[in-house]
Amino acid sequence: MSPPRPLRADARRNRERLLTAAASAFAEHGEGASLDDIARRAGVGSGTLYRHFPTRRALLEAAYSARVDALGERGEELSRALPPGEALAEWLHEVCVATIQVRGLKSLLGSAASEAPMTACGTVVNGTATRLVQSAQEEGTLRPDITPAELLRLTHGIASAAELGGGEARDIGRYLGCLLDGVRPRPPHAPSPGRPNRTGHAPEH
Repeated sequence: MSPPRPLRADARRNRERLLTAAASAFAEHGEGASLDDIARRAGVGSGTLYRHFPTRRALLEAAYSARVDALGERGEELSRALPPGEALAEWLHEVCVATIQVRGLKSLLGSAASEAPMTACGTVVNGTATRLVQSAQEEGTLRPDITPAELLRLTHGIASAAELGGGEARDIGRYLGCLLDGVRPRPPHAPSPGRPNRTGHAPEH
């Protein structure tokens, strides 16, 4: 089977606008979001929408995948623009925001989601996290014993906590700041925060 032909520039722009509009519409209205409304938001006709996405589920999966792919691209941009520790911190903040956004899309897809897009999305995020974590560890701004998987799990937990408060940006920033303080290297022989010292008592503050 020959590979699919690349989209023309105008068709690619239409597809990108449809995906952006779909993410917003599904976030606002759930699975029942109007496809005609999505087409109007994107500034295209309904026929254009159906040429790109013949079913509602195809549009949902594509919107989910596009948001995750954007995280991978953003990680590469940040790694080129900022020192490793700063790039990792900024990317984790964007992961928190994106997690809140795509969680709704993923729940709409439910158990019927195709395995291939979900696997591909996991590969994108895990690969980007691994590269950023390794760079920060080599720079000395991240503890050497923290793994990319652990950091992602903690970041997803922060997204869940922030979501309980309405997903406010200030909550994400505060919670993530606490996490980053905990995963930065400590001076040699410094006790871990909250752990008993040699006397058996937690450090006083």
